[in-house]
Amino acid sequence: GKRKIHYLFEDGKEMAEEYDISTGQLMSRKWREKNTLGGTGKWQVEVGEPTLPLLGALESELITESSSNPVFMRKDTLSSFQWRIRNLPYPKEVYSVSVEEEHRCCVIRTTNKKYYKKFSIPDLDRYHLPLDAAALSFTHANNTLIITYQKPKEILAAEEQLQKELKKIKAANSGDGDCKTQ
Repeated sequence: GKRKIHYLFEDGKEMAEEYDISTGQLMSRKWREKNTLGGTGKWQVEVGEPTLPLLGALESELITESSSNPVFMRKDTLSSFQWRIRNLPYPKEVYSVSVEEEHRCCVIRTTNKKYYKKFSIPDLDRYHLPLDAAALSFTHANNTLIITYQKPKEILAAEEQLQKELKKIKAANSGDGDCKTQ
């Protein structure tokens, strides 16, 4: 039920995206670039569930992060960018979500000083579009803060064009794992 697209850029960066075949919705986007020694670096998740590191036998005995810590992730819809922060138990009135145009980022604050987060919107940076405070909204339910930023018409048009191009691409054979080079 997923279509995975892998991009290689001239500057050495890689991007992998997964789309739901039935809806065409972006499920995950990861970036990777070469490290200082020329090897491939780790994947940085931009959209989708953050990857959990695989625990070895020794690492499982060491100190680990609490499961009640807030978990910040991005999950887009067709018409908006959406971020979800799980494990935030405070009522909606405590939160303040604003735009800092000079730093090109969004800021989440709580009046009780228990949570603070700055995050950028890489899609707007790639298209050199300004941040719009009117496009930003948030809600809180089930200990999850949901922040929504309505996509500008330029990004909606670009995504529609990309979906048309992706439909033209034929899928690689899933049974043949070896790449044939000439």
